Amino acid sequence: MMTLTKLHKMKQAGEKIACLTAYEASQAYWAVEAGVDVILVGDSLGMVVQGHQNTLPVTLNDMVYHTQMVQRKNHQAWCIADIPFMSDMDLSTVLDAAARLMKESQANMVKLEGGKRVVEMVQALSDLGVPVCGHLGLLPQSVQKKGYQVAGKEAESAARLLDEAEMLENAGADMLVLECVPAALAKQITQKLSIPVIGIGAGHETDGQVLVLHDVLGLTIGKAPKFSKNFLSEADSIQTALLQYVADVKNVRFPAIEHCVG
Repeated sequence: MMTLTKLHKMKQAGEKIACLTAYEASQAYWAVEAGVDVILVGDSLGMVVQGHQNTLPVTLNDMVYHTQMVQRKNHQAWCIADIPFMSDMDLSTVLDAAARLMKESQANMVKLEGGKRVVEMVQALSDLGVPVCGHLGLLPQSVQKKGYQVAGKEAESAARLLDEAEMLENAGADMLVLECVPAALAKQITQKLSIPVIGIGAGHETDGQVLVLHDVLGLTIGKAPKFSKNFLSEADSIQTALLQYVADVKNVRFPAIEHCVG
């Protein structure tokens, strides 16, 4: 069984961490069979499963339900569950959300979007023994305010992201997801932090990669993100596609230059 200690040792050893989203039992089963180290039950389910335009309608009950399904067939990977939009309004709500995801769903870790705003929450959760994954860069839960765009392109915003990454680690975060940030900045943050940094659209020099399962299998509704790849288009089965994704992450063949954001 994957543990947080093993993930931290993988970073220290320079071994790439392969992560995929999953939203139900069969997806979790085949992701584990392919050898993924981490399963993310993402609030991206709002778009790829529920058909919404963004992640905002996803409820805490939704996250509990989908994480429960995943954990019934996940007997190997480390499981991270997203704390959904407006379930982190204050310390009380975020503690309640984490308690449900850890106790009812048996998640191994919860993920919070944001930097300075969530530092106190990360500290409180960490003090209670809850493993926390931070999320910086493009923040899907802030799409109505900030849109879908690359974060950290200017010197000022890059410096802020680096500062916030350090704040999160100092507050007790055990992992960090970087989404849609320039590869050079992602490399800098990865080297600066002692915790594993998982990239999505952040170049190949992070400690690992995560993609939405539906993008890996060519099931994207609408235009696929630039940083994704349809692995099923070159495979003879879903299982082979997932195996290829894991192998390409481990051997630093994915992401290639065409999958990086500007």
